[in-house]
Order: sequence, then structure tokens, then C-alpha cells
Amino acid sequence: MWEGDWELWSGVPIAMTPSSFGTHGSAANRIGTALTNAIDQVGCDATVLTEVDWIVSNDTIYRPDISVVCGGPPERHIENTPAIAVEVLSKSTRERDLTFKRTLYAEQGVAWYLVLDPDARTMTALQLNANGVYSEATFKESLAIEICASCKLNVDVQRLFPTR
Repeated sequence: MWEGDWELWSGVPIAMTPSSFGTHGSAANRIGTALTNAIDQVGCDATVLTEVDWIVSNDTIYRPDISVVCGGPPERHIENTPAIAVEVLSKSTRERDLTFKRTLYAEQGVAWYLVLDPDARTMTALQLNANGVYSEATFKESLAIEICASCKLNVDVQRLFPTR
């Protein structure tokens, strides 16, 4: 019976409001398009999804801004760990995205967590290491990542942020 957008974090409802603004939506659209193009370019069997619920368990549901899953799109919600989760920073979500979501995604084994900062015009890529901890690097030009057992994607970071 909840109204609006919510995520469920270990049984705790988290309001995901207000809805995104233009800068956030534009950055999410651009990274989604860039990832789709990179996947298509190499013929990778992966799918880019926008704001689709990821059902981790009965009491945990996340909704990344963008998800990349190996294989085709799910019929309903995401039920397996995405290869990539993307969050676009905004004033209302910045702290959650940089702290809580980082921890949650690492705990669930998300191999790549990409964080776009439209204000700084950067993308931070976090890669999960063998110890279950993210290694972090900030990119302003391009990013090369490997997903889904051997798909090597190249993303032109400069194209994610339109000229002002």
C-alpha cells in the first residue's frame, strides 16, 4: 500500500524520493546508452536495464538507476546479481549512493559499481576484489571493464556528460 518509489533494505523501507531531476535523468540515460552500445559493439550476451527492481530476498529489494545483467532481460524483476550496478549522484541520494549502496552492492557480490557524478563530470568505477572489497578509481576519459565471463567493454566517459 506504499505510495511512491521505495527500496527495501533488510526489511527497512527506504523512500526513494523525490524523483530524479533533468541532470540525473540525462546522465542515467547516457550511461545506459553507452553501456548498451559497448555491449552491442562486442556482441556480448548482456542486457542493460533502467530502474528495474532487483529482488535480493523477501526483505531486500534494490533499484539501481542502471543495471547490467548477463543474458537476456528477465521476464519481471532482476533475481540474480547484476554484473554492473550504476547510480547517478544527486543531492538527495549522494550519501546513500556513496556509503550504504556501496556496502550493500559489495555484500551482494556486484562485480562493478559505477557512480556517476554529473556535477564533477566524473565516473567512479568500483571493482569487487577477491576479498569482497571494492577497489576504486575515478575516470574522466574512458573505462575498460570485463563482464559476463569475457565481454570486454569500453565506455567513453567524456561522452556521458554533455557540454555546457
